[in-house]
Amino acid sequence: MFKYSSQAYQLTFAEDRPYVYVDTGEGKRLMELFVLSGVNAVHQREDTLKIETWQKQAQSHATLFELKVKSSLWSSKTIRFFCRPERFTYIVEVEGQGDIFDVNYFGGYYSGHVRWGSGFFYSGNTFKKGFNPEPDTQENYFFSPSAGSQINLTGVPLPGKADWFFTPPPFCFSFEHEDGWIGMGLEASPGENQFTGYEYRGMGDAFYLQVPYEGHTHVEGCYTLPAIGFDFRKDPYDALQAHVEANCSWDIKKNNIPDWWYSPIFCGWGEQCYHASLEKGHAPNYSRQELYVQFLQTLKKNQIFPGIVVLDDKWQLTYGENQADPQKWPDIKGFIQNQHNAGQKVLLWLKAWDPEGLPVAECVTNAAGVPVAFDPSNPRFEKRLRESVRKMISEDGYNADGFKIDFTARIPSGPDLKAYGKIWGLELLKAYLRILYEEAKKHKPDALIMSHTPHPYLADVVDMIRLNDINTGQPVNSAMRHRAYVASIACPNLIIDTDNWPMKDKAAWRNYVSIQPELGVPSLYFATHIDSTGEALEENDYLLIRDCWNQWKYKNDL
Repeated sequence: MFKYSSQAYQLTFAEDRPYVYVDTGEGKRLMELFVLSGVNAVHQREDTLKIETWQKQAQSHATLFELKVKSSLWSSKTIRFFCRPERFTYIVEVEGQGDIFDVNYFGGYYSGHVRWGSGFFYSGNTFKKGFNPEPDTQENYFFSPSAGSQINLTGVPLPGKADWFFTPPPFCFSFEHEDGWIGMGLEASPGENQFTGYEYRGMGDAFYLQVPYEGHTHVEGCYTLPAIGFDFRKDPYDALQAHVEANCSWDIKKNNIPDWWYSPIFCGWGEQCYHASLEKGHAPNYSRQELYVQFLQTLKKNQIFPGIVVLDDKWQLTYGENQADPQKWPDIKGFIQNQHNAGQKVLLWLKAWDPEGLPVAECVTNAAGVPVAFDPSNPRFEKRLRESVRKMISEDGYNADGFKIDFTARIPSGPDLKAYGKIWGLELLKAYLRILYEEAKKHKPDALIMSHTPHPYLADVVDMIRLNDINTGQPVNSAMRHRAYVASIACPNLIIDTDNWPMKDKAAWRNYVSIQPELGVPSLYFATHIDSTGEALEENDYLLIRDCWNQWKYKNDL
């Protein structure tokens, strides 16, 4: 029986069952890992039929433990543990042919040992509680190890899907035990982030981890699945940071950051919502040039001078093509030039994935041929998007200064969706952001790209992380502090936009404005009234904004 020991942890490789025991450095039991993870294809679930014996090999920077197994689905399958003193990683490699539907890490079917019967096997744990960094409408980041939790790219305000605020945060759960915390992070190589989520499935004192591929990853030959990295730390945020640091190839340094990226932001969405409330209208209809002129005049009158102005939903005729609506924005280029003359930059709001106005041939479609999203893997759509970005950013176009990207949670997801290319999940999101980022920087090197995607793998195609909508059903300040902390851990070299909408009432708004300089760039969504209550902003409110913005500017030497 093999064993690995360090000050941080101990692993024991059982001889009579397909389990590895994970203990603290002092020998306290943490987990019983069922190592025969199920790698399932679209039309067949995998059953492990037979296992060999563990092999041990000392390497220069790690100790390798390897197990060969016989699979009902794959021609060969290998399980590996790479052990270093401070952490270990678990890797599954399969060989054969098939389209992966999902992977059940540390859970799966096994029929290779009569003593233990057959069927689906689980892993065991002795955890006190789990931690999920992804914010949702409950703002409860801790969960019972006997329950479930998920980190994913999708989300809408519906049951089980109310986690659209970050799409995604790092794919890492952590768990409290008697002596600290253990992180379990999903670690994929560049180009291999083909999944749409990372799920913890608990049942009593048992669990497994599931990664959905949805049938969009084809294996032909040998394929190494993303690793699960285990880190031993003092608290859940420290475990999250250890996961991020272990994937240091994702660490992107931003050099020569323009000062204006740190400028306080005014976004007109809150005022659009207020005007819509007066007329019982639809807020996107109030993204109009004459209204934005009024918003900015009101701010100027009250000595509020944002460095960045965001034109929000829906300045464009269609979400798919992003051409200015001439009825609402008769001279968008002139408006932007006026802001430039006043020393302000302008970002255009973009709605990710919406296929409005696009040919079906350039979209991801469902089995009935209905478009569900535009398709960044399609060369024709990429050409269209690049031309659109050029028009929005270049001096001979609208001459905008960057983009605020919203609705990334509407990324296509599902087993029967059809796309042009083979990329999916996080890779598809990166392809979209990469096109925007590359084309924008080509025409305006200091263009600012903002999104609510605080994942390290995306840090090279984003400049600013937006904390996203305020959750009015929960305490605002604590929720936003959590988001800011997660974003700073995930993408330490990116700037944070603190957001500012919606708000339960003016008192909640004032409380949040007061802490914005602690978290990131102050952001303002209101010029005259709080839309939810109709409360007017008064002189003491404008004074609060000025004071907080001055704090931020002083802090950042602006």
